[in-house]
Amino acid sequence: MSWTREQRNVTIAAYLGWTLDAFDFFLMVFILKDIAHDFNTEISSVSYAIFLTLMARPVGALIFGRLADRFGRRPTLMVNIACYSLLELLSGFSPNLATLLVLRTLFGVAMGGEWGVGSALTMETIPPRARGFVSGLLQAGYPSGYLLASLVFGQLFPYIGWRGMFFVGVLPALLVLYVRAHVPESPAWKTMEQRARPSLIATLRQNVKLSLYAIVLMTAFNFFSHGTQDMYPTFLRVQHQFGPETVQNISIVLNIGAIVGGLFFGALSEKIGRKRAIFIASLIALPALWPWAFSTGPVMLAAGAFLMQIAVQGAWGVIPVHLNEISPDDIRATFPGLVYQLGNLLAAINGPMQSKFAEAHGNNYALPMAMVAGIVAVVIAVLILFSRERRGIDMTQSAKEVAALH
Repeated sequence: MSWTREQRNVTIAAYLGWTLDAFDFFLMVFILKDIAHDFNTEISSVSYAIFLTLMARPVGALIFGRLADRFGRRPTLMVNIACYSLLELLSGFSPNLATLLVLRTLFGVAMGGEWGVGSALTMETIPPRARGFVSGLLQAGYPSGYLLASLVFGQLFPYIGWRGMFFVGVLPALLVLYVRAHVPESPAWKTMEQRARPSLIATLRQNVKLSLYAIVLMTAFNFFSHGTQDMYPTFLRVQHQFGPETVQNISIVLNIGAIVGGLFFGALSEKIGRKRAIFIASLIALPALWPWAFSTGPVMLAAGAFLMQIAVQGAWGVIPVHLNEISPDDIRATFPGLVYQLGNLLAAINGPMQSKFAEAHGNNYALPMAMVAGIVAVVIAVLILFSRERRGIDMTQSAKEVAALH
């Protein structure tokens, strides 16, 4: 399998783009308690910032996806990264909760665009046989960002406070310079650049069943990830009363599990198929439930979290390639990101739902987290059986065939 320098650069840029996007998102989950204290409100009220970020992401997937389908993946990716970095910085200047909620909503728009644009650029550029591993690598960017955020929290939070955490989040803007200097445009997009394209609505209308199925599947996937990740630091800090260093260490372990899971099942999907890899990974969550949510000591909690995130991000590791392979060629920068983020929209209630349940039951976060994780693991295993299997399609050739029809 031969790689060109350009293909490597595209992969690095897309991985870092999603890593740093997730880094900026996850900085927030570590500091809910501190923002609530400063603004004299409940943690559940501050958790609406996560809810609003997730709700806004489909808007970003649509806006930036359409821009990428119209003007190219590369320039859109640069604008997108600059936007989410700036909004992260501005969040640190929030004088009150209302301002913070507005800024986190706008951040959600910017965050929602990166995944679809970056994954389309990568999957259309790399060798087809590398897609499974690279899919796992791209999705590993998400726990890599979580891992970076946990390190910043554990090492810097006592010195810079919650506002400083957001200021650190402006650093991803530097990635724009790398993309501009080293990343080429997608060959599949260049193939379709010169011809008139059907509208998004027309293309979706031709693929109604696929679109609805993908949205339902991604709703379950987003409950799987956000249901096991977003409230976990608060669960450790509030229910178990662990300090920043212990929370950081457990977060490091769970994110190593997530990275291992994404890389392993992404690569495995190249051998056994996308559907089978997702099916196996999702069901690993079931034996992980007890140590992950109901252990008492930090060692068992870390072991449970490690196994849980192997399952969650193992299943997720196949998603970038699977959604790109089943996507209509005309809207490949829009479709995967849009269905993913619409799933996010429908799952956005997870944070407030879990935190309100916990507050109403003596800060018991374990039960709502375990209920969500267990249910959606089974739902994903069933849903994926109904998906298409298009492992290894030639996206550039497919784009040429579509272009020839118009």
